Amino acid sequence: MTMHVRKLLTVVTEAGLERRLVEDLRQLGARGWTITDARGQGHRGKRALDWEYEGNIRLEVICEESLAERLASHFREHYYQDYAMILFLQDVEVLRPEKF
Repeated sequence: MTMHVRKLLTVVTEAGLERRLVEDLRQLGARGWTITDARGQGHRGKRALDWEYEGNIRLEVICEESLAERLASHFREHYYQDYAMILFLQDVEVLRPEKF
């Protein structure tokens, strides 16, 4: 079984940004992504999911390293200053590299 290394970009941010982030993903060339609801507490305090735009989302993209870095830079440049957002990158191994 041959494994192929890709990057996993994870973004945890405000749910109200979902549509904008999806449009950014499309424009920047991401082939696919997963978005889930997220709850937790960080330095900005506890985030609940009581209202649609009060909660957080967790956006995950598996892709080539160059795209992951481009997406992370874009999100950091356009959203970090005005929105609660964290980004992190990890190496992941995939079986079907053509999907990513």
